[in-house]
Amino acid sequence: MNALLTYAPAFGRLLIAVLFILGGFGKIGAYEGTVGYIASVGLPFPALGYVIALIVELGGGILLLVGFQTRITALILAGFSVATALFFHNQLSDQNQMIHFLKNIAVAGGLLQVVAFGAGALSVDNRNK
Repeated sequence: MNALLTYAPAFGRLLIAVLFILGGFGKIGAYEGTVGYIASVGLPFPALGYVIALIVELGGGILLLVGFQTRITALILAGFSVATALFFHNQLSDQNQMIHFLKNIAVAGGLLQVVAFGAGALSVDNRNK
């Protein structure tokens, strides 16, 4: 049981962080498409939205992965996930959009578990404990 408590939080952070890190890297090579997509849902300042998404996904994903400032990072990523679900995947009559919506909500739920219980033993946050 001790091994599970040691390794499961780190593995869980890895699995969630990969979504954000890959999403951020994908946006680096797709500036125009991403800005166009943000604009298409009616959000203001799509170029600023692109920069924010890039910072949140890459920066937040990396911070979550290493377990640095994990609770606040997880809270920001959870909020980002819910906002993304609400703004970009709100056509719930479309099964594909429903799946993306529910995936984002489930990711937010997992991140709220990280907010509640912390990064775990294998993290920068707990390196001196």
